[in-house]
Amino acid sequence: MPAHRFPDLPGQVALPEQTRGTPAPLDLFNTAPAEAVQRILLTCLRSPHWAHRLTAHRPYPDLDALLAASDEAAYDLTPGDLAEALAAEALPELPEGVYSAAHTALSAAQAAYESRFGHAFVIYVDDLPPDEALDQILASIRSRLANDPEEERVVAAEELRRLARGRLVNALRGAGNCATSPNGAKPGT
Repeated sequence: MPAHRFPDLPGQVALPEQTRGTPAPLDLFNTAPAEAVQRILLTCLRSPHWAHRLTAHRPYPDLDALLAASDEAAYDLTPGDLAEALAAEALPELPEGVYSAAHTALSAAQAAYESRFGHAFVIYVDDLPPDEALDQILASIRSRLANDPEEERVVAAEELRRLARGRLVNALRGAGNCATSPNGAKPGT
């Protein structure tokens, strides 16, 4: 009888055997030294409080539990924690081949935003096709410039939470340490 069927349950497929060898990324995350985990987490969101909290609550039974803990810790950032995380962010990267006028428009919009709110503009655009990202970034900056500072703090905090979540998933998938800029966080994406 094939190994993938139960002998007394015709037509039922058994669970595949677990392969031995390389541990799953979440297992590595759960068992790595705290300092190493915190370094990785800080590349996803530059908040020591957030990184410490996620590290301290290990082990996580599955990715969904880790992401839920990440969200909760991000929602609980104090204004100081949020300011620290925002200070580490940078202007979103533009796709290759974008013409210089787009760079100029984005730089001007970013300067206006930073002048108004005192920190870099953050937005999560990983769910968008690359050819739509620039338009979404520019439209969002212009729209969010109309926010009052408290309203924008809430929006920026939500975007940081989404960024941290996406970067954390990428880190666990083995996409490196999430970092593509010298400040340790993938700029604005």
